[in-house]
Amino acid sequence: MVDVDPYKPLPAISKALGIPRLVLDSASPYTPTYVQSNLRVSDPAALYNARIKGRHVSLANPVKDRPSKSTSKRPSGKTSVTKALIRDRTRKGGWRLEKEAERFDLFVPLHRLWMGYMSELLGLSPSSSPEHASRIPNSASMYPKLVKADLHGSLLSVRQSRNPCLVGLSGIVLYESENAFRVITKTDQVKLIPKQNTIFVLAIPLYSTLDTTSNPSTPKPADAYPPQPHTLLASATVLDVPHFEFELYGNQFRYRSAERAGRKFKAKETIEL
Repeated sequence: MVDVDPYKPLPAISKALGIPRLVLDSASPYTPTYVQSNLRVSDPAALYNARIKGRHVSLANPVKDRPSKSTSKRPSGKTSVTKALIRDRTRKGGWRLEKEAERFDLFVPLHRLWMGYMSELLGLSPSSSPEHASRIPNSASMYPKLVKADLHGSLLSVRQSRNPCLVGLSGIVLYESENAFRVITKTDQVKLIPKQNTIFVLAIPLYSTLDTTSNPSTPKPADAYPPQPHTLLASATVLDVPHFEFELYGNQFRYRSAERAGRKFKAKETIEL
């Protein structure tokens, strides 16, 4: 066994290899001596004094302070207020309908009110007016108003859909969201119909449904013109009076009712389904 003295001084390798030993003291510290010896410029001392001396130089990438998960996931501004309102409405049941209130006949008055709203919005003529009874309204002038109209209370039907189970479904609109219509059918069932990949049919009364007082001095036959909506049955809808229909493409209609009111729609061709 060979005895090794770990405290024995190292051999003078620098002298054997002819390498001068680097001696550091307060007059010549390590950092300026090392930096100036590796600079390939004409005056390394001047460059060191101008850019390095007296400055804090980081030799590694600084560690960034990462925010906590609770802070990073916390929404701010308008988004947080909107989500808070939606959560509050959902918790309080703002968009829910009680089971005993799921009856089609309860929402027929809402539908009749919507018919009057459309009559006033589109400027429809009453059927009791002889000069307007035979004139059909210009549908082209109605397009800008229809795309911005409120559809709560309207009667919508599904004409085409990617989902064949939805074709033929019809009901009064109870609630319109960005991506769906919630309707109640004549069988007292509440259905949620998505707008995406669905073509709807919207029925509009041909004549005004507003209760206008006619001039009693002007005689006219009782069956000369279509009956007024206020003389129809209480369960009558827009389909029971003269009407015309418009097709609504759900993919181009995916906006909330309030957003559609202030949105500018551009006429463009579309290929649906």
